[in-house]
Amino acid sequence: PLPQNISDVIESDLARSGHFAVLSRKDFISLPREDKDVVFKDWRILKAEALVIGSVRQAAPGKFQVQFRLYDVFKGSQIAGFRYTIGAEMLRSVAHQISDIIYEKITGEPGAFNTRIAYVTREEPPGVKPVYKLQVADSDGVNPQTVVRTPEPLMSPAWSPDSKRLAYVSFEDKRSKVYIQNMMDGRREMAAEFSGINGAPAWSPDGRSLALTLSRDGNAEIYAMQLDTRTLKRLTHDPAIDTEPSWSSDGRNIIFTSDRAGTPQIYRMSASGGSAERLTFEGDYNARASYAADGKSITLVSRNQGGFRIATLRLDNRTMQVLTETSLDESPSFAPNGRMIIYATEVRGRGVLASVSADGRVRQLFKLEEGDVREPAWSPYNRELQYKE
Repeated sequence: PLPQNISDVIESDLARSGHFAVLSRKDFISLPREDKDVVFKDWRILKAEALVIGSVRQAAPGKFQVQFRLYDVFKGSQIAGFRYTIGAEMLRSVAHQISDIIYEKITGEPGAFNTRIAYVTREEPPGVKPVYKLQVADSDGVNPQTVVRTPEPLMSPAWSPDSKRLAYVSFEDKRSKVYIQNMMDGRREMAAEFSGINGAPAWSPDGRSLALTLSRDGNAEIYAMQLDTRTLKRLTHDPAIDTEPSWSSDGRNIIFTSDRAGTPQIYRMSASGGSAERLTFEGDYNARASYAADGKSITLVSRNQGGFRIATLRLDNRTMQVLTETSLDESPSFAPNGRMIIYATEVRGRGVLASVSADGRVRQLFKLEEGDVREPAWSPYNRELQYKE
């Protein structure tokens, strides 16, 4: 028996993407395990467009050899095939990587299954103070690991572009501070502890700066901090509340939430500051926006028909599409390929994580067992999680 069922992980990944319909195994005519066993007409009868076969063998104590092949059924030819020799702890990661390869070969776009998510949980055992945890898990919410544990609230985790650091807000000492956690060695450093609000960190694409919400000058404004020198530059100058910045992938622009028009709306400005352009006009509440990797759209929380729902906004024609139907959705975050969005929602009074495909066709709730879950953030690609031979 294997520690992980690789086939189940791959099947779940592909189904969750919204681009694949996985055939039921009870309908299989044959069960090929090697190249010589593949009979393409069996799969044409089932109208399958692609076929994946594979095997797992124990190579040594605690070591496994995993191999797979991907076929184009109608052409009757192999599209991809790789072999991996890994420790047992890497079986899920390799399963996600196989999903990425299948996704890219079939769709022409990179997959994002072999990435990670960060999120905050709140647990309140009877008679005990609440416990807040900053956690990191696989992209499907499995294999969670605690990064920070504290009795005070945690908020706004944000991944660095290389996935090696997490910025977040902690209310240790009863006031907000921004920390940066090194995911490799566990060390953390203080990034901002100014008087007033220290919140909503967002990394620049080159990883050298953070955009922050600070009220050090009396009002909540957007600042950029150069991390090597801790030099601050104030980017907004408005008596309204400006918060929740997010950098475009080319580093040229920052979007943010502001109530300068009377209600929370999304604005865009140059990353060097200056005048801001309003992007959202539908409804009286649009907030918590972030860019897709291609810079062509943003995801946000929009109040729609009385509920707070996840939406996307195309920046070329300002078309907004509401993707969810629940009423208390928050904190949307694009997958690095822009095809999936993770967000927090509420089910029976408890915060849970969910995902939705960028076209809104496929939605899934994550099966997390711990506490009240909020504030998800999807990591960028991490090329160090590759194990191909």
